[in-house]
Amino acid sequence: MKKLILLVFLASSFVATKAQVSAENLRCNLMANPLALSSNTPRFSWQVVAKGRGIIQEAYEISVSSDSLKLADGQGDLWSSGKVNSDAASNITYAGKPLKTKSKYYWKVRVWTNKGGSAWSRTASFGTGLLNYKDWEGRWIGFDRYFPWDNEDQNRLSARYFRKEFAVNKEVKSATAYIIGLGLYELTINGKKIGDQVLAPAPTDYTQNVKYNAFDVTPVIKQGKHAIGVILGNGRFFAMRQAKPYKVKTFGLPKMLMQINIQYKDGTSATIKTDESWKGTAEGPILANNEYDGEEYDARKEFAGWDKPGFDEKKWLTAEYVQEPGGTYEPQENEFMKVMQSIAPVSIKKRSNGNYIIDFGQNMAGWVKLQVKGEKGQKLTLKFAESLKEDRSLFIENLRDAKTTDTYILKGEGTEVWEPRFTFHGFRYVEVSGYPGTPTQKDFTARFVYDDMATVGKFESSNTLLNQIHRNSWWGIASNYKGMPIDCPQRNERQPWLGDRSTVSYGESFLFNNTALYNKWADDIRYSQKADGAIPDVAPAFWRYYSDNMTWPSTLHLVVDMLYRQTGDKEVIRNNYPAMKKWLQYMESRYLDAEGVMTKDSYGDWCVPPVSAEAGRGVNADQKHPSALIATAYDYYVNNLMIRFAKLAGQDQDIAGFAAMAARSKEAFNKRFYHKEGFYGENTLTDNILPVAFGIVEEENRNRLVAQIASIINKNNGHLSTGLIGVQWLMRTLSEIGRADLAYTIASKKTYPSWGYMIENGSTAIWELWNGNTANPKMNSQNHVMMLGDLLIWYYENLAGIKSDLEEAGYKKIIMRPEMINDLSYVKASYNSVRGEIRSDWKKSGKTFTWNITVPANSKAIVYIPAGGANKVKEGNKKVSTVDGVKLLRTEASRVVLEVGSGNYSFNSEM
Repeated sequence: MKKLILLVFLASSFVATKAQVSAENLRCNLMANPLALSSNTPRFSWQVVAKGRGIIQEAYEISVSSDSLKLADGQGDLWSSGKVNSDAASNITYAGKPLKTKSKYYWKVRVWTNKGGSAWSRTASFGTGLLNYKDWEGRWIGFDRYFPWDNEDQNRLSARYFRKEFAVNKEVKSATAYIIGLGLYELTINGKKIGDQVLAPAPTDYTQNVKYNAFDVTPVIKQGKHAIGVILGNGRFFAMRQAKPYKVKTFGLPKMLMQINIQYKDGTSATIKTDESWKGTAEGPILANNEYDGEEYDARKEFAGWDKPGFDEKKWLTAEYVQEPGGTYEPQENEFMKVMQSIAPVSIKKRSNGNYIIDFGQNMAGWVKLQVKGEKGQKLTLKFAESLKEDRSLFIENLRDAKTTDTYILKGEGTEVWEPRFTFHGFRYVEVSGYPGTPTQKDFTARFVYDDMATVGKFESSNTLLNQIHRNSWWGIASNYKGMPIDCPQRNERQPWLGDRSTVSYGESFLFNNTALYNKWADDIRYSQKADGAIPDVAPAFWRYYSDNMTWPSTLHLVVDMLYRQTGDKEVIRNNYPAMKKWLQYMESRYLDAEGVMTKDSYGDWCVPPVSAEAGRGVNADQKHPSALIATAYDYYVNNLMIRFAKLAGQDQDIAGFAAMAARSKEAFNKRFYHKEGFYGENTLTDNILPVAFGIVEEENRNRLVAQIASIINKNNGHLSTGLIGVQWLMRTLSEIGRADLAYTIASKKTYPSWGYMIENGSTAIWELWNGNTANPKMNSQNHVMMLGDLLIWYYENLAGIKSDLEEAGYKKIIMRPEMINDLSYVKASYNSVRGEIRSDWKKSGKTFTWNITVPANSKAIVYIPAGGANKVKEGNKKVSTVDGVKLLRTEASRVVLEVGSGNYSFNSEM
């Protein structure tokens, strides 16, 4: 079931003697695009933010109304939950009167805590979208044909322009625009762009589902004449490459469905819809647009005022009715892509050929906005790349056949300002040719584009390299959020590979509020599932890769697990449970041998580092090494996940079956792959780390295996030796076995292979390969996140000590146990969880340890303080045994374990 989460932040100060809190302290934040819910049973969430300690919500009341004035007057005419005795503050399902399609509603909440009650929150609003197919009153329009200037063989297709004029003769109460513009659209009314989104809507497999966007256009729809303008770009709909139809899925030529629903103050209504009254043309200034190749724009072909009333449209064509794409219409509930930063160049240098190289100082994804003044017909080109060669020319070999070039032809009318609409590039450097005069830094601005999601995590430590890796990770993750998680933003790929984001998505969640995106991606994966249960390696399945393997498709299970751990939302498990179960049964029915070994794998430990950077020079990393060991380990792990999912989803009848399969996998794994010498498989780090991480190794063999893992790392001089699979479990497992020192050594390395090696060689993001500076350019993206593995999880959960207890997920109960590593003297981190901000700021000097923590209201934390005993621990200036709200649980392994409620605490101890 779809949902819209509304976050109400109760910024109040609760005290026992005061039940009322000033309403000025309340505010309401809404999820993006709240005008279009796909469900008439929304779910409500809020955060209780309050001063003081030990604050727990004891009850809540939600009120929902059809009118904001009624709600303000205390009338919840659609639903009043009444006072509900519960500490639940998220995903509360609406249980009122039926909601109508394409309608706006208002709600508020108040809570009671053990320290008092709040006033009503400020009013928040949400809208139901077009819930039924027949709510769409228009028809699909477009031009299902090529024009003479298009070139199908070269994937060159011009943008389509459509317009419609209409008049409003009454006073308008409200107006909402709904649009499905495929592949991409830009919407204007009376010459003004509607919304600040770019590259909309979010990409999907358009034969399965298509996303529509909704906008409140009441401010621009007044009495008088109006004009709607829509430009359609190609996006993923008209595929970037169509030469391999067996591999690449394409969907046709751009098309649109749109309507504006107007409610008048006299109670009547009107609908402006796509039909034969619209006019269109493909002979506009956007000559071609392609995500891989760039955008070509001829300013001489602009038609001024085309999207305003009164434009002469006689030469335009009548819009043609076209076939619908086939997928279910759904509102986009994940965030829009937007221009999130504008970045100035750090340098502009002229080359001997007269061109200019612009350096923006950071590898990113987006495009460049330019200003230029010159003669009519002058042609300006911008070529994008991630790095430079030794001669300071662009390094473009790793782009494959992506042209990554934008072209602008001047109209010659003073200073001209332009940026593309329907493409993006992965770049740090831009080569400019044909620029009239000498460019300056103010003439070019990089536009950094990613999904409009909040940064929720901060991390700083005494190790500057760890800090830089964190910064590079942020840029790499953001660059690859494009309405779905893609693998890279620069070459002719940019695909949503499942394997790249399995555990990495969990680490990302500490940096970005990616819940809506990954809920959407789980939908994408489910839509891609075949009737027999098969799940592809890429979803949406823009590439038809159904290779069958345990690692890539099991990303659905790992993403669902991440979403539950971080939010406590069981609905994501219930939504995806049938698909996860079906896929697991599909794999086990086809590929288990008689002993229970999973025989099918496709990739193995993808991209294991060569023995040295030089040994990998020029070597193509696109090499598959299938591993039955990895496949069987994952079969065991996924069955155990399904046991937990079955309990949470109320599918208890399935538990015994999953448990039996897990037991069979464990027995088969140990029988087939364990060697009496104390190692597994080929004695690689990955082969040995998985049995420990997944709990497969028999207890009597565990210590020998742990010693073997340490030996492998030591033999590699503290370097890692894992590919994509092993690195997902490496850092946390090392901490779990008591070797956080080895994990820290790996993270702190600056020599090959390591994350630090990337930085030492000029990286400002994360490379695809450990030897990205020497590998064959066919596969060496310089902005990839798959090799982050579980590093960021380790940063926040192990170094900072911010971890949600799985038994009380969504940070209802927080485990705070930071690692004490000799060379690390401080960590300062914060994470804005679903329940509020969690802070961990610790320092150690000699035997003295100080730790400032923040626990959000409606949560509690189990705090592990390094100390020689309870009498060595103080909170403020008091012994912990005398502090209200601090409960001593036990002492263990040089740690004093406390339970604390919400609030700010300042601990100090002697270790």
